[in-house]
Amino acid sequence: MLLKDDQEVVIRKAKKEDAQAIIDFFNMAGGESDNLLFGENEFGTTLEQEEQFIEKVADSNSAGLFIAFIDGEIASVANLSNPSRKRIAHTSDIGMAVIKKFWGIGVGSAMVETLIEFAKASGQIEIIGLGVRVDNLAAQRLYKKMGFVEIGCYPKFFKVENEYYDSILMNLYL
Repeated sequence: MLLKDDQEVVIRKAKKEDAQAIIDFFNMAGGESDNLLFGENEFGTTLEQEEQFIEKVADSNSAGLFIAFIDGEIASVANLSNPSRKRIAHTSDIGMAVIKKFWGIGVGSAMVETLIEFAKASGQIEIIGLGVRVDNLAAQRLYKKMGFVEIGCYPKFFKVENEYYDSILMNLYL
């Protein structure tokens, strides 16, 4: 898929051998933005834990960890999770990070499109939910462009250096 700047992005499900690169990616991305749930080098997942997670979702048709590559470099990692409890198995949540170098060229859009198509193909996911920091207007625009609607607010969800930020809760109804 071509991005706004004519670079090609390749998106695929993560493999066990990607585990260390994903950990490194998140530890770096956490230092580039306060919009994630962790800061620089605070991802806090061991190699074994990441490998186990990747194996757990590798063959799932309703959960997955996806990686976007540009010229062999990880540009984004996104997760679509799906609860196993029957009464809420029609729901899912997504989380995504894009490194700063690739902001504004369509990587996030490509990744969200991939997650939506994957969710639709699952045959069970009807709602995709997410939370986005109240001052992350670029992400909110992206999600609204993809059809997400605001459903509420989680006050003081983020606490960064003793300052609180609300989380805007959004859903996409498939």
